[in-house]
Amino acid sequence: MRWTGRLVMAGALVAGAVVGARMRAARDLTGKTALVTGGSRGLGLLLAREFGRAGCRVLICARDGEELDRAVSLLREQGVDAHARACDLRDPDQTAGLVRRVRAEGGLDLLVNNAGIIQVGPVEAMTDDDFADAMDTMFWAPYRLTRALLPELALRRGHLVTISSVGGRISVPHLLPYSCAKFAEAALSQGLDAESAGTGVKVTTVVPGLMRTGSHQRVELSGRPRAEYGWFSLGASLPLVSMDAERAAAQIVQAVRKGRRHVVLTPLARLAVLADGASPGLTQWALRATGRLMPAAPARRPGRQGGAAARERTGKVMRALTGLNDAAARRFNQRREAAEGAGRAERAERVPGR
Repeated sequence: MRWTGRLVMAGALVAGAVVGARMRAARDLTGKTALVTGGSRGLGLLLAREFGRAGCRVLICARDGEELDRAVSLLREQGVDAHARACDLRDPDQTAGLVRRVRAEGGLDLLVNNAGIIQVGPVEAMTDDDFADAMDTMFWAPYRLTRALLPELALRRGHLVTISSVGGRISVPHLLPYSCAKFAEAALSQGLDAESAGTGVKVTTVVPGLMRTGSHQRVELSGRPRAEYGWFSLGASLPLVSMDAERAAAQIVQAVRKGRRHVVLTPLARLAVLADGASPGLTQWALRATGRLMPAAPARRPGRQGGAAARERTGKVMRALTGLNDAAARRFNQRREAAEGAGRAERAERVPGR
């Protein structure tokens, strides 16, 4: 009875802490400066918009200058105080230059590590460079930027936000470079949260499931590109499987304002995380079964293609099924000319396989 009473009391304390955290007053972000990496399109663009609507001055960082300019115009049209910062975060020198500029302009209150790439295909069709590019973009880049800016965030009692993925908790078949990088990024964020206790820096790790951001048109496809595009674009588009990206961005910013440490978005992502925690063996069995249903690697040299080019080769039925996500691509600055994607694919096919 004594142990039962203690367990009940402990459960009540945990429940009270959870309720208290949810009822905590939202932080006022007016006048704060936020840097959103990968902020020129997709979820990053929407996060920049939501932080701007919350009163932040927003810096958006990406590699493509023209894409950044379009994003800044879109944000300013909606009343956001937005500024472009062109930078390839995979390059340590460019990252150091970005940090110097941020400091010279008055410092930072929020850092949102959002930049990412998605490579879809079987591991047999992936190269060492695919894994290195994923790690450079989604682990080493946020690591370097965060290490450099942590003193600024501590000085201003700022906030670090990491956009990981359910792929950073469960390694999904045919997304292995992405999952490896996202696992590392999630570990970095959660570890920094533990080690930042007492420094004044808040850390939020976000674990989204599939969202309708239009990213299906920007993926890199390997192996059998058309078949890989089919399963990925459907999963990222269907309403019962994926989440509206605008709603996701609003929930993320609200979680940051409430000071939440860990956020899992979409019902399927929550179910997957809970299932893996309760029975990792069963989860792995389900992943193996899923892997058997994925497109097989080609017997000959694998193909390469961008998502926009693959979309151009789909029929009316597929385009109808992916309509919501195609609309998201148009709205969230994801569109590229199909010819550009086809050209990149043709050039990639001429590169000797490794």
